[in-house]
Amino acid sequence: MTMLSQNPSEAPLPSETQIGRAPKVLLHDHLDGGLRPETIVELAAEQGYERLPETDPERLREWFREAADSGSLVRYLETFAHTCAVMQTRDALVRVAAECVLDLAADGVVYAEIRYAPEQHLEAGLTLEEVVEAVNEGFREGERLAAAEGRRIRVGALLTAMRHAARALEIAELANRYRDLGVVGFDIAGAEAGFPPTRHLDAFEFLKRENNHFTIHAGEAFGLPSIWQALQWCGADRLGHGVRIIDDIEVAEDGSVKLGRLAAYVRDKRIPLELCPTSNLQTGAAASYAEHPIGLLRRLRFRATVNTDNRLMSATSMTREFTHLVRTFRYTLDDLQWFTVNAMKSAFIPFDERLAMINDVIKPGYAALRSEWLFSRPGGLPS
Repeated sequence: MTMLSQNPSEAPLPSETQIGRAPKVLLHDHLDGGLRPETIVELAAEQGYERLPETDPERLREWFREAADSGSLVRYLETFAHTCAVMQTRDALVRVAAECVLDLAADGVVYAEIRYAPEQHLEAGLTLEEVVEAVNEGFREGERLAAAEGRRIRVGALLTAMRHAARALEIAELANRYRDLGVVGFDIAGAEAGFPPTRHLDAFEFLKRENNHFTIHAGEAFGLPSIWQALQWCGADRLGHGVRIIDDIEVAEDGSVKLGRLAAYVRDKRIPLELCPTSNLQTGAAASYAEHPIGLLRRLRFRATVNTDNRLMSATSMTREFTHLVRTFRYTLDDLQWFTVNAMKSAFIPFDERLAMINDVIKPGYAALRSEWLFSRPGGLPS
């Protein structure tokens, strides 16, 4: 039995400007869910794609948000037909990947793992290998351009297989071939209901034999059975979303909390949850920010992380996600650092590199932000 306690800190809440400057780590973001509307319009014109619902970038931006804001995961996923349609050539993939990195760097992200499904970018004749190499080239170009602007960011790719398709083993083998060339892991995505992760056991068994990393979309639109299968049958290192773990947690009127066996296992084993608050509201996994399970999961000290999922469809960024949480739960910079360190601990890069990023980039960045109040008082420090 666990008793909930409130955060007693009286530290000032961080402003949106401070949140924007804070170093952030992003583990769950889809490349085809984060395109700039201006880029979609330009690529559609270049490629002769005439099915866009809007050709004005701002109206198109709003269309994506409204279409995704339906409360249905299936409807949410339909919006990707338009972004994927303009991501079928090498040049388009390089451009989109580079712009993704630049946008994240401008948002204060210092490390990101960006996922995409190579099998969805083959319509113009590219091979799976050419898709991966084009995206990797774009990521490296984005890192170079960001560094030239004074923003340091490191990006790794996660190769995704679609749950409803039958190419998971092929994509897993592709991820393994490129694991030292910019690809840091594997994922499966798509509608959960009717497409359990156990359909792709051969891919997960292969990755485990190769000592490779993988995450699985689980516990977003579907409940505890999806999470249980992802962990106990497939052996996932992380849970993509995992928000439905709340179904195995019981909170009594007196504030005491009882964890079911699956929830206790997830917490005890420190299994990272790639939580995406705004996206979860859109797909109906939570009714509001205040009711989102992240508040309880934070207090119970699950390995919770904060993510964007699809920045275009959710009209969001890491700064916006953190800002919503600060306003809802009155989180301080200490809380935001906690989420960020959680994410960095859970990244699919070597341990020593994760540790260096935490100690040399993340903690110093938050320490500098926490100290700013000392210099904002009239006349300097109080005597």
